[in-house]
Amino acid sequence: MVRAGEDPIPAGSVPGGTGPASFRERFLQGEPVEAGVRTSILNSWRRCRTLGLSPDQSDLPFREDLEPDGRIVRAAAPVLDRLQAMFAGSAMNISVADASGTVLLRRFGEASLARVLPDIQTVPGFVFAEQVAGTNGIGLALAERRPIRVYGAEHFAERSQGSACRALPVRDPLSGRIEGVLCFGYPRSAEDPALDTVIRKAAQTIERRLLGQSSSRERALLQAYLDSGAEAAAGLRHRMAVRELAGEMSPRDRAILMEKAAELIACAQRACVDVPLSDGRRVTLLSRPMTSASGVRGFAVEAVVPGPSPHPGPAPHEPLALPRQVHEPLGPAAEPAGATSLTFSGTVLDAAPGQLHVTLPAEYVPGTEHGPVAVGVERVPAGDGTTDEHSDSPPPARGLMMVGEPHVGTYALAARRRLELLSEAGVRIGTTLDVRSTARELAESAVPQLADFVTIDLPEAVLRGEESADPRIDLRRTVVHGIHDDCPFHPVGKQVAYGPTMPQSRCLASGQAVLEPDLKAAAGWLAQDPEHSAQLLSHVHSLIAVPLVARGAVLGVVGFYRAQDSPAFGDDDRSLAQELAARAALSIDNARRYTRERAMVLALQRSLLPHGVPDQDAVEVAHRYLPAESDVGGDWYDVIPLSGSRIGLFVGDVVGHGMLSAATMGRLRTAARSFAELDFPPDEVLTHLDKLVGRLDREAPGAADAGTIGATCLYAIYDPTTQRCTMARAGHPPPALVRPDGTVWFPDLPAGPPLGLGGLPFEAAELDLPENSRLVLYTDGLIEDRHRDVDVVLDQLRATLTQADGTPDATCEAVLDTVAPAHPCDDIALLVARTHALDPRRIATWDLPADPALVSEVRASATRQLADWGLGEAAFAAELVLSELVTNAIRHGAGPIRVRLLHDRTLICEVSDTSNTAPHLRRAASTDEGGRGLFLVAQLTQSWGTRYTQQGKVIWAECGLEGA
Repeated sequence: MVRAGEDPIPAGSVPGGTGPASFRERFLQGEPVEAGVRTSILNSWRRCRTLGLSPDQSDLPFREDLEPDGRIVRAAAPVLDRLQAMFAGSAMNISVADASGTVLLRRFGEASLARVLPDIQTVPGFVFAEQVAGTNGIGLALAERRPIRVYGAEHFAERSQGSACRALPVRDPLSGRIEGVLCFGYPRSAEDPALDTVIRKAAQTIERRLLGQSSSRERALLQAYLDSGAEAAAGLRHRMAVRELAGEMSPRDRAILMEKAAELIACAQRACVDVPLSDGRRVTLLSRPMTSASGVRGFAVEAVVPGPSPHPGPAPHEPLALPRQVHEPLGPAAEPAGATSLTFSGTVLDAAPGQLHVTLPAEYVPGTEHGPVAVGVERVPAGDGTTDEHSDSPPPARGLMMVGEPHVGTYALAARRRLELLSEAGVRIGTTLDVRSTARELAESAVPQLADFVTIDLPEAVLRGEESADPRIDLRRTVVHGIHDDCPFHPVGKQVAYGPTMPQSRCLASGQAVLEPDLKAAAGWLAQDPEHSAQLLSHVHSLIAVPLVARGAVLGVVGFYRAQDSPAFGDDDRSLAQELAARAALSIDNARRYTRERAMVLALQRSLLPHGVPDQDAVEVAHRYLPAESDVGGDWYDVIPLSGSRIGLFVGDVVGHGMLSAATMGRLRTAARSFAELDFPPDEVLTHLDKLVGRLDREAPGAADAGTIGATCLYAIYDPTTQRCTMARAGHPPPALVRPDGTVWFPDLPAGPPLGLGGLPFEAAELDLPENSRLVLYTDGLIEDRHRDVDVVLDQLRATLTQADGTPDATCEAVLDTVAPAHPCDDIALLVARTHALDPRRIATWDLPADPALVSEVRASATRQLADWGLGEAAFAAELVLSELVTNAIRHGAGPIRVRLLHDRTLICEVSDTSNTAPHLRRAASTDEGGRGLFLVAQLTQSWGTRYTQQGKVIWAECGLEGA
């Protein structure tokens, strides 16, 4: 089974009915399967069920009245013989069926298959139309009228569950009708995407052979026109100087004239049309029916030009050529009939008055099968062939323009295929905003419809999203794509240089496509690199070099190559290649511009994220930031040292993508750090952030139309002295906690609303985290994906964390490798912290009542403890700090009082009491007797501050240990 646009997923029958049922079995049981089955397959299954077909049906209708020498058989038999040789020794089953689904030819890569397979798969004559055989390659290709692939359990019949197939309709190139189906059948294990190219080229060869079978009818129509020429030429006195007329017409006029002629033939009736040209002249087109001696019916179109030609007519023996025909599809009124058109050129000889004489090319032999023949036709005037000098209105000139049957012609078919290629390319190219991917899509669109190999070279600056100052230098091979991989082109990533005379350099200089039908004769091709060029010429022989130009800027160059066994490129191919490259260049330029803008936003995003982890001993931290493929968002993280050896851990996500989200993220992270450093608890920090986001939303330009600026956040504070962690979240996914024994759980934290909604409270939760526990914080981009179920991803995360190495860095790598989506559509911020505990021997605590007499005892106890820690040099500052803080707590606070010393990277002195009165630092006047205590504390310590607890407050001060 396959999902839309995805690779096949084996889904055969389930033995014994155990395990998950296949999609086909679920469909047969009446269950919905729309999400797992391609639309074409599901529609076919529904048609089969409507027809009452049974999957167990093994018999098919058999026809004995096969035409052994029909058109499709004659065209396909040699092609199937070559395919049989190509797949010799394999389990490939190659078949051709007619337009009704009846198999006409069979070939096998391994001859023994014909002896072991059932007759239904080996003998021509069985009917595989969908209405009798169910979903299969031949039947579905006829029903869908396009190339198809059926894989394993996508077959409706039980007998085909172990096989796969590719099928392609074969059309008559002249009429456009489906003449048959070419089908490859093979075991499911032999699935190979390269078969798409093989079956397409084989079907095209069959169509070309069908076209060759139609040439005799066209020559018969031409002979019929020549036989009626004497009567048609009666009374005409002037030659049709078509070459001069064509030389003066604009390409648009020529296209209009030829299109009108094709429409007249398609209408299948006698008609006269007056066609105005852009220069004011008018050309009259006349169509009349004719029938050949063999019964072929068609129409001829002649052009009548009033007045004399502006230039003298050609000499009697001068070659006379009509304009080349390049047709576009006909209008709706004429399209059902179609038109076959021929261009004629040759040498006109003098003839007797009133007669039509034509010199046919030497290769024209009546009754032979060698394709359409081009001839020149000209009317010879009656009398001496001179113009009456006294005539005021010279007779009009007349000449043959087109002859053909009322159905789609060879040139019309080629034009339609070119338009289909451009239409398909418009859908395929530009599906992503990646420069390399867009270039790859251009190459895949051109192979094999236009070229056998495509190379694309882009400057390094374009790949980075910038404009190239000189696209002829620093070109990098960006794409190499072809029908096979053994062609010796320069590899992707290699710097390529082209000499000034090479086609690529000439096209870059001129801005126009350069056609080299024969590379062996191309100027400068062999001189650049004789050895490499000689190797390349053993594989390819024709080249079109096209510059990629968009909005006036040259982005690179694309080379279209044809292999030795393919016809050389022509002018029509050059026009098509230039149009295809022009469309692709716009998509590449869009991708380049997006790459530049994304790089700018990503640079801003990374500049606003932490550039390192602060020095601290509470946790061991590792972090990762993975931007989305399509755009940059507002995910962020932060690690903030707090008082009392505590550590604050942030992770957040601003809704949306782009520059605004990145800028909002920077403002939010700065505010979050400020609130955290004020020692607010997690729930209060989120409350302040909620108010900030609401204010940003109101102050944003065009806030009424821009919508709400939303954000989510999770804030955790870990205290290594107690090994407890306090957390609160605002609309953010809960963290994952990994215990030292490897067990993983997701704590059920209170789910606060996202930031910016306002009015709703946030709640904090407190958890015990033993030493060496891991705290995993992440944004929703890690677990939320439109193609994955959140519960499944969380189970996968749990399993990964259980098996991951205990180090935070290894945990980050394991999570991103196994849990993160391959192509993230949202940013991912990941923060992993492994907890540590402060050694209890580095903590000293004293509880005392609010008695001033005890201050001296506290100083003495602290001095002894510092001596035990080897910090005797810090005793003086510590004594002064503790004396001031304890005295203030006794005078202005409320008992009981607790004193705590922490020996961490710094010496931390803490004095707590049960009041909420905060000390205020002020500068005492010279006449004041007091008020200098906190000033001395600030001078003797690195930092000091106050934090509030549920029981009161803590006044803390940190003393450096550099000299201790």
